[in-house]
Amino acid sequence: MDPVTALLIIAFSIVAGLIGSLLGLGGGLIIIPALTLALGFNMQEAVGASLIGVIATSTGAASRYVQQGYVNVKLGMLLETTTTIGSIIGAIIAIYTDQKILALVFAVMLSYSAIYMLRKPERTISPASAELDGQMLDLSCTYTDRRTGKDVCYGVKGIKTGMGAGLIAGATSGMLGIGGGVIKVPVMNTCMFVPMKAATATSNFMIGVTALAGAVVYYSYGLISPVLAATVAVGVIMGAFIGTHLTLSSEGTRLRTYFSLFLIGIAVLMVLKAAGLLEAV
Repeated sequence: MDPVTALLIIAFSIVAGLIGSLLGLGGGLIIIPALTLALGFNMQEAVGASLIGVIATSTGAASRYVQQGYVNVKLGMLLETTTTIGSIIGAIIAIYTDQKILALVFAVMLSYSAIYMLRKPERTISPASAELDGQMLDLSCTYTDRRTGKDVCYGVKGIKTGMGAGLIAGATSGMLGIGGGVIKVPVMNTCMFVPMKAATATSNFMIGVTALAGAVVYYSYGLISPVLAATVAVGVIMGAFIGTHLTLSSEGTRLRTYFSLFLIGIAVLMVLKAAGLLEAV
């Protein structure tokens, strides 16, 4: 790898780590288009490097979010049971799937998440309301919003929906190297009534384990380049450090809007790529 390419990868990865930790997406949404559209790497190789980047994002961001109390650890551990299984299945599927199909699946998942977030307003419920709805598990959580200084106490419902979405999110992560946050964050926020900041923090907490399951499959097939993966990881960790600070001082509604608009923009690029209208330079 020449020095110019390495510097470009690090620059893209810093942005990926920043946005990934800010929105709970893991950074794959930047890394994959950057490697495939801008630098000419093939899709499978880009996904393999992205999975390593997702692990780096989780490592860099999750510890900070846990320390600040934003992560709902009980919810994250529960959803991770189905997400990890989905990640392994998705990684195996991706190895035998055409790159154009992967790009189109990528775009569909992004568009779905963006529209869902824009149409569904953020709602929260109290722990008492969740208990009245017959929830079998108490996944309620409390954190102090650093921006307002107020305690936020919320209940969680829709556990079955969340676990089903976790399976899909895991498969998406394994196929596309994006950490599954494009599914988990909208579902937690709109279906399970988890506040946006807590949803993004909990997603960051989960994505590392999810990506690791998929990365093992890619590595076993020789689709992870150590040099490329290490270069991506360096930039991602730097960006994740910045992103966590921005999240803690941001307002939840703005995070939702940024999340949606960002997904739409990347989806358009990937559709153009799949159609052959946007070639790597």
